[in-house]
Amino acid sequence: MSSLIRKVISTTKAPKAIGPYSQAVLVDRTLYISGQLGMDPSSGQLVPGGVKEEAKQALTNMGEILKAAGCDFSNVVKTTVLLADINDFNTVNDIYKEYFKSHFPARAAYQVAALPRVSTP
Repeated sequence: MSSLIRKVISTTKAPKAIGPYSQAVLVDRTLYISGQLGMDPSSGQLVPGGVKEEAKQALTNMGEILKAAGCDFSNVVKTTVLLADINDFNTVNDIYKEYFKSHFPARAAYQVAALPRVSTP
């Protein structure tokens, strides 16, 4: 069996991992990006302004990781959106469309009981 080409992707332009995981891993020609929160890369804290600003920052962070791997949003084929409150779905969709312009990726969106960092409105 041939071995896979595996490369860890890391950039200082996105928050460093808050646990034992990589920002992203490139395996052959497929990039796997870890979940991104609305964290400021320089402070490691959630950005102020609630879900709208956090969504913008999370997607900006994702963009920086994509860039570090030589990709951009047009290369994304699947996303998963985790929301603390499903009532924020439309707000997040509006932000999402600013980053994914056309040929939207497949996506799942869920409300979850908790996220790793606590948001303040």
